Amino acid sequence: MNLNTLNYKVKSKKIRPGRGIGSGKGKTCGRGHKGQKARSGVAIKGFEGGQMPLYRRLPKRGFNSIKKNNIVSLNLDQLQKYITKGKLNSKSTINLSELKKNKILKNNVDKIKLLGGGDIKDKIKIEVDFISKSAKEKIEKNGSSIKLTTK
Repeated sequence: MNLNTLNYKVKSKKIRPGRGIGSGKGKTCGRGHKGQKARSGVAIKGFEGGQMPLYRRLPKRGFNSIKKNNIVSLNLDQLQKYITKGKLNSKSTINLSELKKNKILKNNVDKIKLLGGGDIKDKIKIEVDFISKSAKEKIEKNGSSIKLTTK
């Protein structure tokens, strides 16, 4: 066994700033001389040397209305899927409160729009706020009844 054959892992040296010039991080501790960055509590992340910052140069975009209605769109094939799974009863009226109660829609939804994607096999009674032409045709052809609710 020799010293050069020992299985010994050399640990990396931890830098201890402010422990003398010989340490390599002594005196100013790598911060240079004076100025804001040499002091503690520096917070100049968005500062661009007095130039107008980027976040203030760019125009404001978008608007979130307080009175916005959360309208969700449902396709006919989605309704059929929930009926076949047993989450919805085709004999009872399908409306917003029924869909929320069965946790198909979230509670923040205000209105429903029915779209004509896919087909529906079961006869249903449905109450929606809006309906597309294709969905209306498919439901009437099926023999189901639609009621448009207005608030």
